[in-house]
Amino acid sequence: MKNSMQVSEWRRNASEQVATEDADALLQFVTGWNPTQLIIRSEDALTDAQLQRLSECLERRKRGEPVAYITGSRGFWSLDLHVNEHTLIPRADTETLVEAALHSMQGIDEPKILDLGTGSGAIALAIAKERKDATVIATDRSPEALDMAARNANRLMIRNVCFMQGDWFGAFASAQSFDLVVSNPPYIRDNDEHLSKGDLRFEPRSALSSGADGLDDIRAITARAGDFLKTNGWLMLEHGYDQAAEVQALMQQHGFINVQTHKDFGGNDRVTCAQRA
Repeated sequence: MKNSMQVSEWRRNASEQVATEDADALLQFVTGWNPTQLIIRSEDALTDAQLQRLSECLERRKRGEPVAYITGSRGFWSLDLHVNEHTLIPRADTETLVEAALHSMQGIDEPKILDLGTGSGAIALAIAKERKDATVIATDRSPEALDMAARNANRLMIRNVCFMQGDWFGAFASAQSFDLVVSNPPYIRDNDEHLSKGDLRFEPRSALSSGADGLDDIRAITARAGDFLKTNGWLMLEHGYDQAAEVQALMQQHGFINVQTHKDFGGNDRVTCAQRA
């Protein structure tokens, strides 16, 4: 006799093992239903094939694997991005960087933007979607990440982004001139205990940690950014909640002006911006 289980029963059992929101995400992934359909069809019976796949997904989540890697996607801004183990999982806090970038481009026609370390393409694609007159260049040292970003762009039909391989500014043979340089670089300290806990265990370490104080990559970007910005062009960097003062000092050290920090949705310092003099 075949097994039979209603959606509501599976959800109840799974919620005793993982967060309810994770259980719901796995249900949506396997059934293809949206949140409203899950409610309306809560008494429907799941098929054997669905139960088997749900069981596999649940075991992966119980081992700590991020839901985004299990389902292969994560929402960011107004985009549904595909992600995998080669890309950092986009966070809502990074939308603070997108908001700041869009605000800085008001009044600029056909802006030229550089996104360093694009990963899944989250920042570049969000900006490009909102500013269809913009030219966005997105770089990453990982060919696998760039492949994912390019596939996201194609699937979302965002045509005004160009992808280039290189470590930070290493994708360019010579200096360029951008209105805006943005990046969500690695900024976690190498010895941070969180790197061995939770979802971070599964994400690429090269996209997370950056030296003893977490600022090695921010130093590298800040040191060269002036060569790639127009006069009054903006450099915008995401960083840790406790790194704003150090990032501000680095920008000032390299001659940037109008240094300012924006808070994320949780009220933490998250994005520091400055203009090329």
